[in-house]
Amino acid sequence: MNPAIKPLKLKQQSVIPGFGITMGFSLTYLVLLVLIPVSMVFLNSANIGFAKFWEIASSERVLASLKISFGTSFLAALVNVIFGLLIAWVLVRYTFPGKKIMDGLIDLPFALPTAVAGISLTTLYAQNGWLGKLFAPLGIKISYTPLGITIALIFISFPFVVRTVQPVLQSIDTEVEEAAACLGATRLQAFCKVIVPELLPAMITGFALAFARALGEYGSVVFISGNMPMKTEITPLLIRTRLEQYDYAGGTAVAAIMLVLSFIMLLLINAFQWWAGSRHKE
Repeated sequence: MNPAIKPLKLKQQSVIPGFGITMGFSLTYLVLLVLIPVSMVFLNSANIGFAKFWEIASSERVLASLKISFGTSFLAALVNVIFGLLIAWVLVRYTFPGKKIMDGLIDLPFALPTAVAGISLTTLYAQNGWLGKLFAPLGIKISYTPLGITIALIFISFPFVVRTVQPVLQSIDTEVEEAAACLGATRLQAFCKVIVPELLPAMITGFALAFARALGEYGSVVFISGNMPMKTEITPLLIRTRLEQYDYAGGTAVAAIMLVLSFIMLLLINAFQWWAGSRHKE
C-alpha cells in the first residue's frame, strides 16, 4: 500500500449532540427547575432575620411536626426495604399464575392519585372500617395516629424499592448460589454472603428514594393523619397552614428547615451507599 495514500476515516455519527450542547441543556434544565426554586425558599426565609428564624425553627410545634415526618418516613422506608426485597425476589425467582398481574400492581401507587389513596386508607383503617374494626377490640387505633401515617407512606413509596432491586436481582445468576451450595454453604449463608452484597447498593438506593418520596408526601397523609397539632401534624401540612394564614415568611422558614434536614439525610444515605459500593468492589 502506498504510504502517501491515507486511509479514509469514516466520521462516527452520534444521535445525541455533543458534550457542549447536552451539558448546556442539562445545566439550564437543572437551574430553572431545581436551583432557582430551591434558592427562593432560602431567600424568602432570610428576610425575617436569624432571630425570628431560630424562634420558628425551635418552636415546639415545628419540632413535633419534623419528628413525625422524619420518623414515619424513615420507618416506612425501612419496612419497604424488607418487604420490597421479598416481593422482588418472588417476581424474579418464581413463575406462578397471575405473575404479570402482580407485577403490574406494583406500579399502582404511581398512577393512583394520592388523595384517593388517603381516603381509601382512612376508610379502611378507621375504627369502623374493614380492617380497623379488627384491631379496635385490641385497643389499637390506626387512623388518625402516627401508625396510620406510616401505613400511608408505606403504600405510596414501596414501588421504589421493588423497581430498584428487581433488575439487580435479575442480573444475579442462580449458578452463583449453586456454587456456594457446592462449597458447603447453607441457603442462609449463600443469601447473606452472596446475594445481599450484590443487592446492598440497590437496596440503599431504594431506601433513599422511598424515604425522599415519603418525606414530601401530603395528599395521602392529610386524610389519615387527622392533622392534630403536636400529635399527627406533618411538616408539609404545617407549611400549608402557615401559608393559608398569610404567614409566608414563617412557611418558607419551615420549608427551609425541612429542606436542609432532608439534604443532610440524603447526603448521609449517599455516603453510606458509596461506602457500601466501594467495599463490595474490594
